[in-house]
Amino acid sequence: MKDVTLGYDRNSAPRVAYGIQQLREALQKAGYSVHDAEVPWTLENYRSVQGLKIYIGNRQESDFVQQLEQREVLLYHTEAPEGEGFYLASCPGSLTAISGGSDSGVLYGCLELARRVSDAQRLPSDIAYGDAPRFSLRGPAIGLQKTTVEPPRQTYEYPITTDRFPWFYDRSLWRDFLDMMVEQRCNVVYLWSGHPFSSLVKLADYPEALEVTEEELSLNREMFRWLTEEADRRGIWVVLKFYNIHIPLPFAQKHGLKLHQPKPLQITSDYYKKSIAAFVQSFPNAGLMVCLGEALQGQIYGAQWFNETILAGLLEGLKDSNVKEKPPIILRSHAIEPQKVIEAALPLYPNLYTEAKYNGESLTTYTPRGKWQETHNRLGSLQTIHIVNVHILANLEPFRYGAPSFIQKCMQAAKYRLKANGLHLYPLFFWDWPYAPDRAEKRLRQLERDWIWFAAWFRYAWNPDRDPAAERNYWIDTLAKRFGSREAGEAILDAYEASGECAPKLLRRFGITEGNRQTMSLGMTMSQLTNPERHMPWPDLWESQSPQGERLEEYVIKELSGEPHIGETPVDIMTDAQRHAQDAVQAIERARSLVSINSDEFERLTGDMSAIRHMVESYVHKIKAAILILTYKHSVKGEYFNRLDLLEEAAAELEQSLARYRDLTTLTEKTYLFANSMQTPQRKVPIRGGLDFRHWSACLPVYEAELNAFRKHLQELKTGTLPEALKNLKAPIVRYQEAPFHLLSEHAEMYVVEKGVEVFSDGDIHIVGCAEELSGLTGIRFSQRQAGLHGLAIEIELQQASKVLIGYFNSKDEQWLQVPSLEENTHADDRGGYAPVLRKGLRLYAYPSVNIHAFQYEAGRQTLDFGKGAFLVLGVIPADQEMRQRDVEHKNDGIDTLDWLYE
Repeated sequence: MKDVTLGYDRNSAPRVAYGIQQLREALQKAGYSVHDAEVPWTLENYRSVQGLKIYIGNRQESDFVQQLEQREVLLYHTEAPEGEGFYLASCPGSLTAISGGSDSGVLYGCLELARRVSDAQRLPSDIAYGDAPRFSLRGPAIGLQKTTVEPPRQTYEYPITTDRFPWFYDRSLWRDFLDMMVEQRCNVVYLWSGHPFSSLVKLADYPEALEVTEEELSLNREMFRWLTEEADRRGIWVVLKFYNIHIPLPFAQKHGLKLHQPKPLQITSDYYKKSIAAFVQSFPNAGLMVCLGEALQGQIYGAQWFNETILAGLLEGLKDSNVKEKPPIILRSHAIEPQKVIEAALPLYPNLYTEAKYNGESLTTYTPRGKWQETHNRLGSLQTIHIVNVHILANLEPFRYGAPSFIQKCMQAAKYRLKANGLHLYPLFFWDWPYAPDRAEKRLRQLERDWIWFAAWFRYAWNPDRDPAAERNYWIDTLAKRFGSREAGEAILDAYEASGECAPKLLRRFGITEGNRQTMSLGMTMSQLTNPERHMPWPDLWESQSPQGERLEEYVIKELSGEPHIGETPVDIMTDAQRHAQDAVQAIERARSLVSINSDEFERLTGDMSAIRHMVESYVHKIKAAILILTYKHSVKGEYFNRLDLLEEAAAELEQSLARYRDLTTLTEKTYLFANSMQTPQRKVPIRGGLDFRHWSACLPVYEAELNAFRKHLQELKTGTLPEALKNLKAPIVRYQEAPFHLLSEHAEMYVVEKGVEVFSDGDIHIVGCAEELSGLTGIRFSQRQAGLHGLAIEIELQQASKVLIGYFNSKDEQWLQVPSLEENTHADDRGGYAPVLRKGLRLYAYPSVNIHAFQYEAGRQTLDFGKGAFLVLGVIPADQEMRQRDVEHKNDGIDTLDWLYE
């Protein structure tokens, strides 16, 4: 047995001690007898130690490493290690030096040498190797979240308790997860919560804010302290993410406040400041991630709240702390422009970061472009570190994803196209952590099921510019160890790579949104494919999160007119997706006879490849039907008895699509509990209701009914019968009933909504046309200038539960209030009204047209405060008023959309 002596500072930081321990264990398993140096080493005495020697040191602090460098015994052929960088060197006198640019660099150097010792079963005799991360922050996000809401609490609001989150208290799970993270050289884990402070600190001034029992508080604090210490010794920051301004339920009830506050109040600012100070004092090894959008009107109050409340509390908490590194503070750019906030904050606190979503809430492309690329570039140019957030993955759920080459290109794009320097990675099934959605006797853990997802992203977050040929060999070898042979590894890698192209391509060309409003694997309705405007599509999907290309109707119009196509076409993507899906199934079948271990997981992976193929085939046949129907629409131009041959072909394609969807349903009934991890009302595509329509078996009857309706209407046309929808073109439009209310705001006045009246108290902008439903209602007018420049709140008192009709101008100009979107604000549909009930329901002289939305309010005093931007209040109607959604100009719900064919 050979002897190895380890030299290091006896007062090493916890993460250095952890690295040394990992190296010690690797050496012992390789057959070495490991000893510790008895006296500190110097350049003059280290040779007196017999046998092999390893010295481990932070070059910023270690006298011995500095001596080796100064006397040129230790030289670097790469950049000298800085920060998390390290260098391994064989030096004269049988000495191997591990030189780190920081304590984390030393840790990673120890882990790298330990890996090499484990692989070769010996200590390398000649080594000169330096390495450093290309991204500053690298780590996963874990949600202290549930799949559904808990009324009266709202979205994101879950006190931390053992019954809600038993996994949070599972130290064995955390050790496994943290060990995976340090192995992948992660340096941060992001914990997401709506308002975590009321579960972790108790304030003398606000005891009512505590949302857990004293026993639960003690357990939470003990657990969180253990977690931050365990993470710290692995070189990992724990960063706590919270929303603003969310307040605890008992605090809100005592002070008569709503759970979500749009603007700072003295009491909420004082409460938050003291909460953050107490949290930082208790947990100095934790950072903070701040979301100033959604509830808070961040464009107006963001800088004030961030600097005067959050940073003030942080600095108060750090005042007496002796932490070696100041914790990171990360500002999300979600639903806010963060530049002004950062510029105001940097003089107060230098360790600031910004964050923005990579492809929205899906994975669609490694070439993001347009305004989203501009947003990232702008954030990357600030005096901060910018992070990309690979978020939600609504189009990948629930299947396995492990296409290393796609992921590598994404990380290269993050660095070079988006100018980012950090990664924030969601698990594939975020809302149900730690469990995977697979149907199994014992729930699978995402940590094991999705190992390749984590491994690939973090490998390329460390270095995205690895040689592709070498990377292919790396992943083949990695998969070979997992499944028993190199031949199996190669075939499985091919299956992962091919399947990894399917969902990104399908969503970016045919989807409604890149947000979690859509669960792509559950399919889409014909209306969503042929009349997406009715379903509020999110243009950023194809304008930023996709390569240049054509949407379905645009493609059909160009085909009919003989115009040249530009970029990706629907036909290109259908062809690609079918090829990728076929290649994936063939590759996984090629591996079957070659797999000798982990056969259960291989069968699950095989099931995923089959499911993805069924999904692709179902989409392709439905898209072919959509192309035929859109061709019919633009060919017959209202003469609906013509070109029925196109509809006959479409019916055949729809039948094929439904057959493949039945195959998908049959397979997933055996393999999956559900398709989407977030099962709240925010899920609206393909069908409203994430809880009721969370499995293919729930959606199948909807698609069956759709095909039956299509066959019925086609048969009517073939027999010369006009379908009911065409007979009832002039269904009567009923004027809305009015609900009584009192206007309490002195800066506003009431008026009757009718042609010719002015809609603002300043200027002479008057109505030139309005939908019949609105005529005669009582509106509220106020200063357009005040609302446009600063925002304006209206106080009303409702005598009964009512709907308030709000008008949004069809313009992106910043003077107008913008409709809240579920892509940017999870609370956008809390009061209903997400979709307009009357598109272009109001026309004004020389101004943009106006869409009418209906928001639900309870009886009593209410504040209409939507933030900066001018808008209209066009009436108050009873909560049970029936409302028929329509486009007043008959473009999105008229007969020409052909939605009547499927309904």
